Amino acid sequence: MGYTVNFTPEAVQQLEALYRYIAAATSPEIAQGYTSAIVEFCEGLHRFPHRGTRRDDVRPQLRITNYKKRVVIAFMVGAEVVSIIGVFYGGQDYEAILHPDLGDE
Repeated sequence: MGYTVNFTPEAVQQLEALYRYIAAATSPEIAQGYTSAIVEFCEGLHRFPHRGTRRDDVRPQLRITNYKKRVVIAFMVGAEVVSIIGVFYGGQDYEAILHPDLGDE
């Protein structure tokens, strides 16, 4: 039995923004293919959810993995659920976005 993979509303918004960015720069077809491949990659975490690198220094139980060296996927693994909490493209500062204390400064 595998885990269930869920996307937070923030991760969905990030995927939609990435789609719009790629569609404007290239074409809707390319954007759809790329973002669909990211979703498929994330859904693959249902079999091996503990991939990637633990980043407890950013947020407790946070894990980070990469898709094609251009996308950072931030997720957390629960008892039966993998929660995709962020999809960051092209060098976005995911640490500042996800770190709970950095937004309070």
